[in-house]
Amino acid sequence: MKKLTISISIILMLLIIVCVGFGFFDFLGNPETFDNNPDSAFVIGFNSEFPPFGYVSDNATYTGFDIELAQEVAKRNNWTFKAQPLIDWNTKKVSLDSKEIDCIWSEFTINGRENDYLWTKPYFNNTKYVVVNKDSNITTLDDLNGTVLEVQKGSSILNTIAKNDTLNKTFKQINQVDGYNTAFKDMVSGNCDVIILDCCLGRYMVKEKYTNTRILNETVNTEEYGVAFAKDNHELKDQVQRTLDEMYRDGTVERIAKKYSDYGVPEGLIYPE
Repeated sequence: MKKLTISISIILMLLIIVCVGFGFFDFLGNPETFDNNPDSAFVIGFNSEFPPFGYVSDNATYTGFDIELAQEVAKRNNWTFKAQPLIDWNTKKVSLDSKEIDCIWSEFTINGRENDYLWTKPYFNNTKYVVVNKDSNITTLDDLNGTVLEVQKGSSILNTIAKNDTLNKTFKQINQVDGYNTAFKDMVSGNCDVIILDCCLGRYMVKEKYTNTRILNETVNTEEYGVAFAKDNHELKDQVQRTLDEMYRDGTVERIAKKYSDYGVPEGLIYPE
């Protein structure tokens, strides 16, 4: 009996060694096994129609300046990364508060929303551009009187217009559409006269997709982008901020920004103090 017990013990020990060697017990706590550790996932909500910050690439993957920054943050923290398109931009806060996403990282304007979210430091200065058809008679902001404007639903430009009496009285009509692709198509077809949108997106659309449009020399205002978290999520916000600061120091943010130089991304960077 004693010999049999010893033999069984030896066999069990050998089985454990083999299992460990092949990783069968990784689920017990291997920090690199993400599938069984949902807390290691980093899910960002973003607008997939906002190039060059977030969009679908030619090979059908999500890319852009914001996406690349978030991917690098996830990589440095050993988190799995997931970019979650926000189909309805108006429901972004609902997605965040319900923990469907961990943050909104999508050329998201801080100004006017300071108390709605927990924010990182601003990382980008965004100027609002005015775009019209190339053959339009509109050349200055004074020419906008009586025109039809289109903007994306939930855009920060709506707050800017509401707070500016002169601008608010300028437009004959303001239409809110689901995305700026729709707005540009409407303008080209004559259903609206003007679009106001973020600077880099404007430069991308005019250069890459709608070459029969142009950007006015005068701009509307300047705002700041940040990464938005639920108001109680201080721990994650602080960790993302620490990682971003590190990426600024080692030149990673600037290197990624230069990939989108054609659209003015490097010029808008805000460096941490």
